[in-house]
Amino acid sequence: MAAGRFWTRWPSREGLEHDAESRPRRILAAVGRLVLLVTVCWGTFSDGRYAGWAVVAAVAGLATAVLLAAGYLYACRAQRPVPAYALAAGLFAVAWPANAGHAYLLADVLWYGLAVTALIRLPTGPALLAAGASLGSYAAVSWAGWLSVTATVGGLLLLGYLLRLDIEARGTARRLLAQERAARAAEAESAALAERARIAREIHDVLAHSLSAQLVHLEAARLMLDAGTDRERVRERVVAARRMAQDGLAETRQALSALRGEFTPVGEYLVELTGRERAAFGVTGTPRPLATEAALAVRRTAQEALTNVRKHAPGARCTVELRYLEDSVELEVRDERAGRAEAPDGLAASGAGYGLLGMRERAELLGGSLLAGPHEGGWRVLLRVPA
Repeated sequence: MAAGRFWTRWPSREGLEHDAESRPRRILAAVGRLVLLVTVCWGTFSDGRYAGWAVVAAVAGLATAVLLAAGYLYACRAQRPVPAYALAAGLFAVAWPANAGHAYLLADVLWYGLAVTALIRLPTGPALLAAGASLGSYAAVSWAGWLSVTATVGGLLLLGYLLRLDIEARGTARRLLAQERAARAAEAESAALAERARIAREIHDVLAHSLSAQLVHLEAARLMLDAGTDRERVRERVVAARRMAQDGLAETRQALSALRGEFTPVGEYLVELTGRERAAFGVTGTPRPLATEAALAVRRTAQEALTNVRKHAPGARCTVELRYLEDSVELEVRDERAGRAEAPDGLAASGAGYGLLGMRERAELLGGSLLAGPHEGGWRVLLRVPA
């Protein structure tokens, strides 16, 4: 199968495309063909060997050769086998009458050109067949000595082989360039998607925390109204919801600053957060600056965990501890639920229910972990991320 593919494989299509060649190369090729045509015309008609109808026949033969050559080059570039082989046979056939009619330069150019272009543009098997027939015809009718003929045939074969290698190299270079551009585009798209996901996650976490906190207070206010509670207590809940909305706006601004790498240190933020939530806060280990993603994970986890305490264990004593370890940082949020009153059904059911899932996903993206579950009669959330 591989051997058969070798004999029937066309040269690299990418290497034959016009835009694969530089502008100077295309100009040089066009000038070279024009010079060759002028030279053949001059060599055919300059010595006055043709007269009368012989001139008409010579001009017709020359025009036919030019048309066949143009069609042959186009068919080879398009890699259309039937037209390419038929036109190559036509060029080979025209060369013999030209030689018999004493247009030796035209015949030699046709044989030379057919041999070289076949080696460059045709599949390996047909290329060797066309080159062998053309150069064999030239050798059979040439008046030069065997050494000159051998040198000419060998030089043309080497030229065709080297030009074919050049086309293959250009085709390979273009394919590699296209693959590199595709890889860069995919990498840029992946980076853009990752950045969008990060921004969406930040906005979601901020809004989820703020809106769920507001929902808790508003739901409590609704339940109080349904129970006929005095207006002052209802007003306190509404005021608390308003405060949460203000805090949410501030958090949104902080999130935008965090996306630019500008936000307060984790320790200071947790002091403010636990102060608002009336939770105990402690730090162990030596505080140090954290990477942006690790710091955001700690902040968002603390927000979500304290929101869950407010929703599911209102009035429970809560403790937040930040631990700086050797190669990581831990955040532990615990609440003591023993003896506290159960949250009303409507209040506990508020929110989307995706908080723990979002925190765990954030931790795993950083190579860390998150544990959440019952612990010593209460509830514990333990986050660990590399830092």
